[in-house]
Amino acid sequence: MSPTRPRALVAGLVLAAPAVARAHLVNSGLGPFYDGVSHFALTPEDLLPALALAFLAGQRGVATGRAVIFTLPGAWLLGGLAGLAWPTAALAPLLHTVSLLAVGGLVAAEARVRPALVVGLSAGLGCAHGYLNGSVMAQARLGALGLAGIVAALFVLAALGAALVVATRVAWGRIAVRVAGSWIAAIGLLSLGWSLGRR
Repeated sequence: MSPTRPRALVAGLVLAAPAVARAHLVNSGLGPFYDGVSHFALTPEDLLPALALAFLAGQRGVATGRAVIFTLPGAWLLGGLAGLAWPTAALAPLLHTVSLLAVGGLVAAEARVRPALVVGLSAGLGCAHGYLNGSVMAQARLGALGLAGIVAALFVLAALGAALVVATRVAWGRIAVRVAGSWIAAIGLLSLGWSLGRR
C-alpha cells in the first residue's frame, strides 16, 4: 500500500464528519433576519406552495394579485407569531403535501376560482405555514427577527410571481405557468407517496 493512500483515506473521513448537524434550519451567520430569508428560500415545502398561490392569484387578475400579495404575508406573520408563542410541528408533512397538491392543481387547471376564495386560501395557507415557521424559529431561537426575514422574502416572491403571470399575454407563457403548477402538484404527489411508503 502506498503511503499516500492512508493519508487520503484519513483526509476523506475528516472531511466527511460534520462538526454540527442542522436538520431543518440553515444558519447563514448573517443574523436572524437573513437566516429567516435563507430558510424560506431553501425550504421547498414553503417556497413552492407560496409560488403556486402567487401564480394562481396572477391567473385571476390584477385585483386578486394585489390582494394576495398583502394577505399571504400578513397571515403568515400572524401564524408565525402564534408559532413563536406555542411551538409545535405535529402535522407539518400532511400540511405541506396538501398545500402542494391543492394549489399546484388549481394552477395547472387554471381553475376559475372566485377572487374571494383565492384570498381566503392565501389567508389559510399563510396562517398554517406561518405557524410551522414560527415553531421552527422558536426552536432555533431566531425569534421574531427570523420570522420577519421569512415574511419579507415571501412578500417579494408573491409580488414577483403574481406580477409575472398578470403581465404574461402570450399563450405559451400561460401554458408555462400551468406546467409549473402541474410540476408543483406532482411534487406533492411524490411527497404523499414518500410519506405513505415510510409507514
